[in-house]
Amino acid sequence: MTLCHEYVRMLLAASIIISSEDEEDGHEIQIMKEYIEEQISECENRSKRERRRDMEQLSLFDNRERTAPLASRLRPDNLDDYVGQKHLIGKGKILRRLIEEDQISSMIFWGPPGVGKTTLARIIAEKTKAEFVEYSAVNSTIKEIKEVMARAEENRKMGVRTLLFADEIHRFNKAQQDAFLPFVEKGSIILVGATTENPSFEINSALLSRCKVFILKALEEDDLKELLCHALRSPKGLGNMQISIEDAHLSAIARFANGDARTALNTLEMAVFNGRMNEKAVLCVDEEVLAQCMNRRSLLYDKNGEEHYNLISALHKSMRNSDPDAAVYWMCRMLDGGEDPLYIARRLVRFASEDVGMADPNALPLAVSVYQACHFLGMPECDVHLTHAVVYLSMAPKSNALYMACEACKRDIKESPAEPVPLQICNAPTNLMKELDYGKGYIYAHDTEEKLSKMQCLPDSLADRRYYQPTEQGQERKVKERLEEILEWKYGRQ
Repeated sequence: MTLCHEYVRMLLAASIIISSEDEEDGHEIQIMKEYIEEQISECENRSKRERRRDMEQLSLFDNRERTAPLASRLRPDNLDDYVGQKHLIGKGKILRRLIEEDQISSMIFWGPPGVGKTTLARIIAEKTKAEFVEYSAVNSTIKEIKEVMARAEENRKMGVRTLLFADEIHRFNKAQQDAFLPFVEKGSIILVGATTENPSFEINSALLSRCKVFILKALEEDDLKELLCHALRSPKGLGNMQISIEDAHLSAIARFANGDARTALNTLEMAVFNGRMNEKAVLCVDEEVLAQCMNRRSLLYDKNGEEHYNLISALHKSMRNSDPDAAVYWMCRMLDGGEDPLYIARRLVRFASEDVGMADPNALPLAVSVYQACHFLGMPECDVHLTHAVVYLSMAPKSNALYMACEACKRDIKESPAEPVPLQICNAPTNLMKELDYGKGYIYAHDTEEKLSKMQCLPDSLADRRYYQPTEQGQERKVKERLEEILEWKYGRQ
């Protein structure tokens, strides 16, 4: 019997009791009767929808157990069959205890694709006594969300909890997320969200502060291999077929999947269905079949997501650490994920000034040349040009003196009043400006023997400020010596 049927029985019993009460409170009794009739009607309508859904599932032409993808057929329905995430659902771990004791609070599951976020939510649905509602950002509207929230509020008043699972919660817009907030805050719903994106970037801070974030990790190779072996044995999977596949091939699939269970199972299924039948009616999966099924590795990369920034950060920091091997690797990872080579080239141009600077003045023109080469050729030919720049910048002497000078100057501009330009270096194109002493005291350096002057060019409040502090690295050593000579001539100091 469903929760809705039990609810109907309770209301019917209440109506009998009310009917037997003294008619002195007739007005209050009539209001209660009308409320009960509304609730009974709602449950009857819901029962009709459930029966219609069940009839659809029982259709002779809808054999989902056979036609669904392997990953869907093998989705576990209990924690004991769940593979991976031992740090969360291992014996005695916090999330396992919350699920087993039915003490679920609002939470967000954050992790890469294919690690079991949706599966974990459906296991919670099986274990909890709360009413379970599943929503997806792809086909949900504000109106539908508010209807569910209103029904959840009514359930709360009757002592029934509502657990709402929001798949791909990062795809809900701000208005949709805001619709959840008041109901999460007063406990009308328990929100369980799943996302592949960093929640701190994609979920409203007010909503996020009311949810516990659990991080799900990419599956280990051993976990994936265990899943593959289970798929070959299970009647729900490929257990009813005679299949011959070497252990080394299963390991290859596990490595290829890159921590994604869905990719691993889909690859196995494709390999089996493309296997060769031998004389004993056994499907044989050999290296040739596997090679066709794994012609492109499923590397995690989203050009607009967090991993995009993780990889460009890895490239930048590897070059800064003078590690050409790591730098070339991260660059190729980005290209393999479909990154625009011009984006990488632009970042290299920035790096040439920020991290190499005057230590090797040739770094910037080389980076610009590589950008132009990438623009002329495009992929795949321009990958070698990017490699050229990445290795050059990795091996170049490093100096961040230009970057530090720029940052210090911006800080002073932000924190200090906007000082007027000293009159001696103001332009004086008109007679009036000359009469106002614009340009008075200006010294043309080329007219001096040293090609220098002691004229002050900074505002008075910043007259002694030194922004550019050259290092001893590479060619910047000569720049430093030259600057010290200039300062000694001007001020008698270094």
